[in-house]
Amino acid sequence: MLYIIDRSIDPWWNLAAEEYLFKEFKEPVFRLWQNDNAIIIGLHQNAYAEINLDFVRENNIKVVRRLTGGGAVFHDMGNVNFTFIDNKEKGEESSAMFSRFTRPILDALNKLKVNASLEGRNDLVIDGKKFSGNAIAVFGNRVLQHGTLLFSSSIRDLSSALAGRPEKFVSKSVKSNAARVTNISEHLKFAMSIEEFIAFLEREITSEKGYRIYNYTREDLGAIKELRDKRYSQDSWNYGSAPGYSFSKVRQFAGGLLELYMEVKKGKISEIKIYGSYFFLKETSEVEELLQGADHTESGICESLEKINLSDYFVNIAREEFLSLFWD
Repeated sequence: MLYIIDRSIDPWWNLAAEEYLFKEFKEPVFRLWQNDNAIIIGLHQNAYAEINLDFVRENNIKVVRRLTGGGAVFHDMGNVNFTFIDNKEKGEESSAMFSRFTRPILDALNKLKVNASLEGRNDLVIDGKKFSGNAIAVFGNRVLQHGTLLFSSSIRDLSSALAGRPEKFVSKSVKSNAARVTNISEHLKFAMSIEEFIAFLEREITSEKGYRIYNYTREDLGAIKELRDKRYSQDSWNYGSAPGYSFSKVRQFAGGLLELYMEVKKGKISEIKIYGSYFFLKETSEVEELLQGADHTESGICESLEKINLSDYFVNIAREEFLSLFWD
């Protein structure tokens, strides 16, 4: 397995490097990296609804769209990010992927006597408080899983930069969990700088046989820069356009938040756009294309959806939940 310790703190460059390593490399990859102040949003999220736009602009915080699903996260220099890229195992579901790739992180933290564990599908917690959100993407037979590690982040900035969407607070338990975040440094038995923490993770995880350090070639750097300049630094990629459809519905499910925007003409769906913080194994655009032109009836929509396995596109969201978005 290759391991890369990135020194760039440019969020645009770091997310471009993620895509390049994911789609161009064949070997397994482990990577540690940091971003200067940024909000990193899920591939299918509506950026305008997820961020506090005034706060972001006033504080020069970059907003960057990533390749994976899930919700928006705040990065600063008190946060460390880790990435694993590997081949997908036969029959492996998303929950097994999260378990496989978070295990080295948990093992390292347990050596520091930190009581860390995986909770639910994708959150790492210490004594019930979240310090890491994780997300995955699948490309062919390759899987990328990355996560945040709040070490000494500004929790106040994190709260201010992200919008408090009312749809997320459907139940008391959701609201409680959203507020329960913590920094790893608060749970250490001895003082440790973030630089020392990064060095510790590097030693612990790469001490296993088979890891070797990789330095980017000139060709790698050129390709990453091109991706950075042409995609990840562009507002068209990071923000997209604000939805302007005549019908919209937003609902929070256990599997994530879903936003549906739709135009219906003469009883048929003429345009449709789906946003959300859900996880996925296949691209949402395939569902949008499938439903465009379908009758705006339960039978018409169900007939279109019979052609696919909906859970591949919206992991842990039931068909009945998805269908509930299409009517007031």
